[in-house]
Amino acid sequence: MTAIDPEVVDAEAEARRARLFTRINKADAWFSALGLSWVTPILRAVAGDNPGAQAKEIWRLLGVPVLAICAFLVLWGSLAPKVQTSLGAIPGPAQVWEQVINLHEDAVRETEKEAAFYVRQDERNAKLIANGQEDKVKERVYTGKPTYYDQIWTSIKTVFFGFLIASAVAIPLGISAGLSQTANAALNPLIQIFKPVSPLAWLPIVTMVVSAVYTTNDGMFSKSFLISAITVTLCSLWPTLINTALGVSSIDKDLVSVSKVLKMNTWTKITKLVLPSALPLIFTGLRLSLGVGWMVLIAAEMLAQNPGLGKFVWDEFQNGSSQSLAKIMVAVFTIGIIGFLLDRIMYAIQAAFTFTNNR
Repeated sequence: MTAIDPEVVDAEAEARRARLFTRINKADAWFSALGLSWVTPILRAVAGDNPGAQAKEIWRLLGVPVLAICAFLVLWGSLAPKVQTSLGAIPGPAQVWEQVINLHEDAVRETEKEAAFYVRQDERNAKLIANGQEDKVKERVYTGKPTYYDQIWTSIKTVFFGFLIASAVAIPLGISAGLSQTANAALNPLIQIFKPVSPLAWLPIVTMVVSAVYTTNDGMFSKSFLISAITVTLCSLWPTLINTALGVSSIDKDLVSVSKVLKMNTWTKITKLVLPSALPLIFTGLRLSLGVGWMVLIAAEMLAQNPGLGKFVWDEFQNGSSQSLAKIMVAVFTIGIIGFLLDRIMYAIQAAFTFTNNR
């Protein structure tokens, strides 16, 4: 019987342990991108990497934030009932959570109503067809009130549409401004003039222009959707434009010299040299633009009464019921959480295409 060499066993165990830590370290970049940095020290502690040090990291990355949230909830719950408004006392965490449940249940009931409506319509049309009355068959769209989830989805679609248009405009202009001093001189005064303009100033102009140009009622997009999306575009393109121009103008001059020596054409220079070097700042601009766009959208929806979370907040404020304030606070937390998730999504995309450590 062959004896097992303990040193060989130890070497294999160390190799497996090293591979495990390598995988954990690779996953750490994605955990950080998704806001889950605390998962890494937990995995390292489970793998046996200095549990004491990892426990400190877990406390810093997870324990302290959880403690801060708990302290905030306690402070909120104790102070809220002491503040009286025209809609009653400020709701505490329990009242807000109750409205979260109510909004979910309302959405479930509305979904069931919609499903029942289409079942009845299909049954009615089937009977008409069976009786040879195909000319009386009608397909109607359910016109019930939008659920809270519908309004969230409407806002998300709108902000991404406006953000994509803004990116399609800002990135080429930013590249032009970064490569050409003449283009930069032409664009700079326009940026300085229009960048500070509030969405509340853009909204009436956009509303009038869209109403005049987009006259059809059967188009792919509704007027309210286009008004909100274009307002988002006009307010959110500036961070991407400025950061793209800065990133392009900051690339290594030696690389520019190499491109001249190699006689690269403009397209090759942009795709092979300019964009890879400027990507970190471009993505920083995109993250800022998406955040600005999300804030602008809520204000635009409130003012223009366009479908979405902003309209939900305004409708509840106008409603003035005893539950309205708690529902508004549900919307506030929803807006904040979605804003955080949008930023994390953009950072995850940035991490996939660049090598920056910005968070």
